Amino acid sequence: MKKVAIFLLLIFVLQTAVALDLSINKTSSKEVIILGVDTPVEYNLTIKNNENKAESLLFYTFFGAGFEPVERINFNGKEEKEIKISIIPREDYTIKGYTSFSYFIKSLDDSEIEEKLMVKIIDLDEAFEIGASKIDPESNSIYIYLENKINFNFENLDIKVTSPFFGFSEKISLEPYESKEFEISLDNEEFQELMAGFYTLNADIGFQELDVKIEGNIEFLEKDLIETKSEDYGFIIVTKVIEKTNNGNVVTPIETTVKKNALSRLFTSFNEEPSTVKRQGLNIYYTWISDIAPGETSEIKVRTNWLIPLLILLAIYLVVYLTKRYYNPNLILRKRVSFVRAKGGEFALKVSIIITAKQYLEKVRLIDRLPPLVKMYERFGGEYPSKVDEKRKKIEWEFNHLEEGEKRIISYVIYSKVGILGRFALPSATAIFEREGKIKDSTSNKAFFVAEQKRKQPRNDNF
Repeated sequence: MKKVAIFLLLIFVLQTAVALDLSINKTSSKEVIILGVDTPVEYNLTIKNNENKAESLLFYTFFGAGFEPVERINFNGKEEKEIKISIIPREDYTIKGYTSFSYFIKSLDDSEIEEKLMVKIIDLDEAFEIGASKIDPESNSIYIYLENKINFNFENLDIKVTSPFFGFSEKISLEPYESKEFEISLDNEEFQELMAGFYTLNADIGFQELDVKIEGNIEFLEKDLIETKSEDYGFIIVTKVIEKTNNGNVVTPIETTVKKNALSRLFTSFNEEPSTVKRQGLNIYYTWISDIAPGETSEIKVRTNWLIPLLILLAIYLVVYLTKRYYNPNLILRKRVSFVRAKGGEFALKVSIIITAKQYLEKVRLIDRLPPLVKMYERFGGEYPSKVDEKRKKIEWEFNHLEEGEKRIISYVIYSKVGILGRFALPSATAIFEREGKIKDSTSNKAFFVAEQKRKQPRNDNF
């Protein structure tokens, strides 16, 4: 009895196995389920009924929260059809990675076959890759890309990208394996203090009710970029300003050199002391050496104060001018006196004035004054005076012109009936003349005479 039952069961199994003869080929690939996304995963199958009889097939699976098609699909004998099945992922599914699952095909006579499908289960952030082109410190723009790495169609993606260099947001769609590129303008001032190296590119991506973060890299290329500005201003106080700004992205050594000569260095000051000072001949070279970080500026101020040497030159000029004015005049007057023996025994002096013209002079008028207690003798040596004022004790001589180098000597005698002892002073003589249309004057020296009391001759007694 037992053998009969086993035989009948075997016949039933063999009938069931041969009752459904199908050829199945999967024509799609790389199917993906994204956890938390209720979009179904789809498979494309090519199914051929190898039987001569018609079949009505039902597809089902225990994997997922929903399955299509839900209706039976009819196949004629030897017929081949393209079938699309879709599976809605379960919300509580947590397993990730490649997973195989079974689906079943059942005929009307309850015969069925079991097939396997493969699916990759991932989180949303695994679906994307973000990156950027390299940034040069002088770049005005950058290209970034967002790539869909899976066989999934994303619609209405909200993306927000941030980095130390820029930020932007966009709403886009991505087809399977599609990559989109964006050109973004850069403002160099926003990253002029950043060092060269790799920086993080952050992206916030929103899809359906999920929000994820992904990261990429931006390479900030090394570049030495020193901008130098030089400005000179001032006339008497001359200031030179040298600015060097590091517009690159690496710490850069800089060197600034200023040349001064042996004179200007005496009146030069700096806002900071130079690193080195070298002399080459009459020139002095001042050098500043330092390192500046990206975005930093080094400023050297060199100030040369010419006010002091100008004051010195002005003083020298005044000394020279006054020397020429008083010690090297256009007309030189020299006055001298000598004792004269008078017949009547009066005290008498001969006054001589020597006139020497250094240049051609016109309208020369010589004025001399007599000291108190003396009178003037009526006779004159040389030129006769043009005017004698005895009351005011003033004598004047006039000359139409004097040639360059011409010399004249004027003399007269003064006397006094009152004896004079001690130092006798005669006032200076003055000459007024015209030189190149300008009125000028010259003054002589004062003359002095020392009168001593006559000593009696000692008596010579001969014994």
